[in-house]
Amino acid sequence: MKKVILRTFLVLILAGLAYGFYYAWQAVPIISGYSAKAMCSCAMVAGRNPDDIKKEELSFFPMSLSEAEVNFQDSSATSSVFGMATRKAIYRKGLGCTLVVEMDESDLRNQKANLATVPAIKQDSTAWPTGNLNSDSAFANLDMTKINAALDEAFSEPGDKKTRRTRAMLIVYNGKIVAERYVDGFNKDSKLMGWSMSKSITNAQVGVLVKQGKLSLEKPAPVAAWENDDRKRVTLGHLMNANSGLEWTENYGGPSHVTNMLYKKADMGSFAAQSPLEDIPGEKFYYSSGTTNLISRIIRQTVGEDEYFAFPYKEVLYKIGMFNTVLEPDASGTFVGSSYAFGTARDWARFGLLYLNDGVWNGERILPEGWVKYTAKPARGANRGQYGAQWWLNAGAPGNPADRMFPDAPADVFWADGFESQNVFVIPSKNMVIVKLSLSHNSEYLDDNRFLRAVCEAVR
Repeated sequence: MKKVILRTFLVLILAGLAYGFYYAWQAVPIISGYSAKAMCSCAMVAGRNPDDIKKEELSFFPMSLSEAEVNFQDSSATSSVFGMATRKAIYRKGLGCTLVVEMDESDLRNQKANLATVPAIKQDSTAWPTGNLNSDSAFANLDMTKINAALDEAFSEPGDKKTRRTRAMLIVYNGKIVAERYVDGFNKDSKLMGWSMSKSITNAQVGVLVKQGKLSLEKPAPVAAWENDDRKRVTLGHLMNANSGLEWTENYGGPSHVTNMLYKKADMGSFAAQSPLEDIPGEKFYYSSGTTNLISRIIRQTVGEDEYFAFPYKEVLYKIGMFNTVLEPDASGTFVGSSYAFGTARDWARFGLLYLNDGVWNGERILPEGWVKYTAKPARGANRGQYGAQWWLNAGAPGNPADRMFPDAPADVFWADGFESQNVFVIPSKNMVIVKLSLSHNSEYLDDNRFLRAVCEAVR
């Protein structure tokens, strides 16, 4: 009997060790890939100090296990975990940083891209919102004491350790910047990572193509591999609403569909397209970075190679003065529409203003009529109506504020949302856009419900 127990115990230990080694084999490349990409982008795109990046962006577990280094001579960053699973990300002007995966570095560096030309507009001598000259006009119905108190709270740290780490806050009211604040080391020219706020930029690109008649939300998503199986029922609209029914795991705590896609795959959209159908399209909401990157791939195929890399800039970003925003592609050359966009707080505010103004900028309709209304319409199957088309919603159940994500904020709030507490809040009923850029971790995030209530109450 003792021999049986001992053997069973040894088998369990060996099985546990085997699983541990397997998990590490899967997880370590993700950790080093994340670290290399973050170091490259923050150093090369945002111009940050590598030591500061290690202390800030790479200080949380398990990224703290990695060792990342920057090579400014060949515009790259590398990272490994205890010397294992070394990963490299390279910087290319106009394209930001890309992780080298599933291809030779030389092939990645030799990719051709027709980039857009930045408009010859001097923003510091051009009026806001296209430029940076903001009038000093005050609004009698705006209580700045309350707004400044809300900002004080946003930049405070609730505990001994810095976990909230708010970096930038900007409030636009009636089209004017009425409040703008940065933590030491950052300013109006600082490019900061948007993470999943990138999804909302993908929404805008689809809107332009719908306006041009090149894409339709109601038609089957143009994915050749789906034409002869049940996935042909999935429409572009289903992908936009994250209720496609495709199998996906959006879990950042370890190896999963999303982490494997972001840090192990050269063609993220193609990887996502391989997902089988798990539920009836249009019935069940499931947040998915995979379907967003599949949308990015569809955008590329629709626009064509000659115009693709310039397309989001010429058709959206540069038209609204987002001259300091960088979209980063995967190794196949498709923009990572789910996650990789760097921009200044003012650029993110401009993007929010585009949606506050129904897709119109300086009299030009950039997004199709009704697009913003569609964007802010709750997706079928979305929990409590909290998701539209690549934007989050505060809609909730009609007449039930407690059912909203922010019960003390207006029901018409919709927002772009990103990892580590990045937000662009659009509040039509208050004619307001709020940008919050942070590096928050653990449980000490800013109480957005309380913050939004305070700012909205400042409008008398």
